[in-house]
Amino acid sequence: MSDFVCGVNPVKESLLHSQRQLLELWVTKEKLNPRQKEIVSLAEEKQLKIRHVDRRDIQRLAGMTPHQGVLLKVAAFNYANLDDVIDSWQHSGEKAFFLLLDGITDPHNFGAMLRSAELAGCQAVIVAKDRSCPVTAVVEKTAAGALAYLPLCQVVNLARTMEDLKKIGVWCYGLAGDEGSADLFEADLVGHVAMIVGSEGRGLRQNIRNHCDALLAIPMRGQLDSLNASVATGIALFEVMKQNRA
Repeated sequence: MSDFVCGVNPVKESLLHSQRQLLELWVTKEKLNPRQKEIVSLAEEKQLKIRHVDRRDIQRLAGMTPHQGVLLKVAAFNYANLDDVIDSWQHSGEKAFFLLLDGITDPHNFGAMLRSAELAGCQAVIVAKDRSCPVTAVVEKTAAGALAYLPLCQVVNLARTMEDLKKIGVWCYGLAGDEGSADLFEADLVGHVAMIVGSEGRGLRQNIRNHCDALLAIPMRGQLDSLNASVATGIALFEVMKQNRA
């Protein structure tokens, strides 16, 4: 299985930062501009196979994605198996600590959340197959190497996964911020915890809220009413870590 990265900037980021195997670069047969030449030079430094092809061949693989005459073939991201992750946790004797993401689509936020999850000691991050940002070069760069250590799992139904976690003793807390949500810093988060974070704009979907054991909010004193999703996630994860330090 393989993925295709299209466009000058995404291809450059992949050549510089992707942890996945780089397979092949396709570049237009036309006269190259300086940015395309830079891409070719980077590929040559990595001794990557380079194919000079017609633009229509690149377009065929790129589909509706703007390609700017360059396309990079990379190995598909290898998602971890959630059953294996849970089995590993249950045999570890440690407290469970999972981060579930409901509809995060911004690659910078996604990457920052992965980095925070790894540093806070999460056993895995779990995302839904639909309505989620794919693992791109931008995600990998922003995660700063976290995916080399942190299992990332993809599931079909996030709500069902929450119910499965609850059946094995994991408490599911939704980071909401609504009036009526419990204060994050006053909540008892000691034990087996899954923190669920919603999308950048809409927050947690109602169906996901309904499956949470409790909704939590970060208290704020300023005039603004919300935090960036990745910042809020970092605060919540490290509060869980703090409470569970033995």
